[in-house]
Amino acid sequence: MKLCLILTCALLLSTQAKVQHKDIGLTLCSETEREEIYGLDGEEMWHADFTQQKGEMTLPQFADPFGYEEGTYEGAVADIEVCKQSLEVCKKGNNYPAEPQDAPQTSVYSKYRVQLGSRNTLICYITGFYPPRVGVSWTRNNVNVTGEASLSRYYVTDDGTFKLVSHLSFTPEEGDIYTCTVEHTALERPLTKTWDVQVALSGAGVGGSVFCGVGLAAGLLGVAVGTFFLVKGNNCN
Repeated sequence: MKLCLILTCALLLSTQAKVQHKDIGLTLCSETEREEIYGLDGEEMWHADFTQQKGEMTLPQFADPFGYEEGTYEGAVADIEVCKQSLEVCKKGNNYPAEPQDAPQTSVYSKYRVQLGSRNTLICYITGFYPPRVGVSWTRNNVNVTGEASLSRYYVTDDGTFKLVSHLSFTPEEGDIYTCTVEHTALERPLTKTWDVQVALSGAGVGGSVFCGVGLAAGLLGVAVGTFFLVKGNNCN
């Protein structure tokens, strides 16, 4: 059973420019995951950080700051409880179906043009997986360096699967080989992608271009996420 959903979506119309804007509020939950997000025109504006027990603004600071009222986080906590109750009703009504599984796809590339001895960042982009639980590990020349890497939070894609990004800061040296390995319940065996300094040097400049395109996609929460349950979920009747 996919996550149950409470979705509030409003269409705002500018009376002068006649420009339409789409406002979205999204609550997601499962037995192990929970998330509440507010967005506008495909941009995430706010999300509830249930680990830190507070709301997080995710828009840049403007000259006239925008924020959410006090109590928004507490409202998110209440929404999650309602979502979990609705999820239990859906599961029971559908005779407790097995949880769907989608295997992740990964790619590894550098953030900047590769130059020997120049500090850089390796990016392991992981997408298209469900449920939202993955293990990510890194090696440098067969030595585990996972402790030096960072991991983003999970982002929902427009088809109901998830994506995240892992970063590893490094200084490229001749002969170095890095790997990013992903473990997921939908995989028969761990999925490993290799990144070779020598190969990267021969195609320097490609990684940065790829990063711009994929990095932008990873940073945006598309309004199309409102189709989450229409595509991946079971209807609650």
